[in-house]
Amino acid sequence: MYILVINAGSSSLKYQLVDEATQTVVSKGLCERVGSDGSFHKHGLDGDEHVIAVHLKDHHDAVGAVLETLLDSQRGVIKSADEIVAVGHRVVHGGEYFNESTVINDEVIARVRECIPLAPLHNPPSLMGIEACAELIPDALQVAVFDTAFHQTLPPKAYLYPLP
Repeated sequence: MYILVINAGSSSLKYQLVDEATQTVVSKGLCERVGSDGSFHKHGLDGDEHVIAVHLKDHHDAVGAVLETLLDSQRGVIKSADEIVAVGHRVVHGGEYFNESTVINDEVIARVRECIPLAPLHNPPSLMGIEACAELIPDALQVAVFDTAFHQTLPPKAYLYPLP
């Protein structure tokens, strides 16, 4: 069983596929220039990288390209998307709503959507990645990991006073 980790940025999507049993990265890659001309998908591990020129109109297409490559008969590492039991999504801004990793449900999606004004370049691609994974890997557990959760663990003196 595998865990897919996704970091959907404003124009890129980075990923790693982790073997749950051994906790090792078995595949990783990058979709670059998402939404632009000249987009591509770089896939591979430990110097064995393969670059694929592919039109990625949005992050949904990027997730699809990732899965297609992971399932590829020659360069892939899994035989079925069902082997992916969980997907972890890096989400930049969770506002004051989230102070730890959170299982994604409709309420979480709504809260992340509310935070779009706080991270307008990053939260929309994260949501698109979440929605694509829900569609393409429907049985996988999805978890959001929020950048802003760290800041909520700081004691008040650390975020109120500008001291070293």
